[in-house]
Amino acid sequence: MNDLAVTILAETADDAGSIDRLNERTFGPGRYAKTAYRIREDVSHSLDLSFTARIGSLLVGSVRLSQVRIGTTAALLLGPLTVEPAFRERGIGQALMEQALSEARERGHRLVVLVGDEPYYAKAGFKRVPKGAVIMPGPVDPARLLVAELAPGALEGVSGMVGPDWANT
Repeated sequence: MNDLAVTILAETADDAGSIDRLNERTFGPGRYAKTAYRIREDVSHSLDLSFTARIGSLLVGSVRLSQVRIGTTAALLLGPLTVEPAFRERGIGQALMEQALSEARERGHRLVVLVGDEPYYAKAGFKRVPKGAVIMPGPVDPARLLVAELAPGALEGVSGMVGPDWANT
């Protein structure tokens, strides 16, 4: 993260307003039309798996994980992951992701899915979902549908539609 002293902290309920404003600045109002946002409308993110990045007291980044299902299999949906534009390309997004994935793994979660750019997310272990194995309930470029196995072989035999995990919300 080069020359900045960045602190990664667990998200708290008090962070919600600041994170909402950060997402508004970085993604704009069009974010609500995206498929992943539509899924997140129906399920709250897990505070214990969501993190913020701060420089001093300034919130400069956030990552959230939400509990979903892929067919009948429990999984997590990563996102939004956002970093204040002035602080991008300093490793903050990767640090947030690594913290969230590490915590999810420690808590026994096995799969994380997201919609994003493979070259960026591959650094954290994400890869393209095998064609037709996982379906998002809306328009998604299949090349951008990515998964990280937090346990070896976790994706084997998993298929179906991604949707909220009502049993864990």
